[in-house]
Amino acid sequence: MLPLVAVAGRIGASGKVSRLEVSFAGRRYLDAVMRAGGEPVTLAPRELTDAEADSLLSRFDGLLLMGGSDVDPDAYGQERHERTYGVDRRNDDFEMALCRAADRLRLPTLAVCRGMQVANVAFGGTLHQHLADLDLAVEVAHGPHGFPSPPEGVEHPIDIAAGSMLAHALEGYDTPPAISYHHQAVDRLGEGFTATAWAADGQVEAMERAEGWFVCLQWHPEDTAPDDPSQQRIYDVFVARASATQG
Repeated sequence: MLPLVAVAGRIGASGKVSRLEVSFAGRRYLDAVMRAGGEPVTLAPRELTDAEADSLLSRFDGLLLMGGSDVDPDAYGQERHERTYGVDRRNDDFEMALCRAADRLRLPTLAVCRGMQVANVAFGGTLHQHLADLDLAVEVAHGPHGFPSPPEGVEHPIDIAAGSMLAHALEGYDTPPAISYHHQAVDRLGEGFTATAWAADGQVEAMERAEGWFVCLQWHPEDTAPDDPSQQRIYDVFVARASATQG
């Protein structure tokens, strides 16, 4: 049987396709999971107790958290910055509940961009709400000019810690560039996380938890995975770990 990967869905506004709010997952994420041999299943956001989150995820072999809009700053004790956008606490609370359940269940987890930020906040970490406000010695473009309007991200190099789960996943491949599309980033790491990749300006580009296969990336490997084996490899290893949990 194909490993089942739970994809934390997102609440979206009504539009021409639907009269009411929708629950959705981005096609690029789903395609990357399917190319890796997994079967993605989109979960509709809802309120979850710890026990409910554990019960829900116990049916799956892995968890994927997508990119998206900003996390509610109130969730990490800050006032909202004027550039913070798209906040919907229903999405935040749902995804944070899944993160903590995945950790308790030792469920293989891949968290991408916003997903990394959600995971960090779920374990008590904080975020930089707007990177352009920081006085950094090295300038790195983490998003396209005019963000968040242009649809595609920008590339920049990253350094990956030797011996990390991410480094092992990419063994035999050249270090891929980060495909960045964000204006926020991890500040104080959440409890249990270790930073494992960085941009030239010092911003954390990946982090991992000590127990289980729980890998968080600030960039979007799925954007170029169809043509870049090193980016697809991250999804391949994630799904392989999910497959190993079956039975």
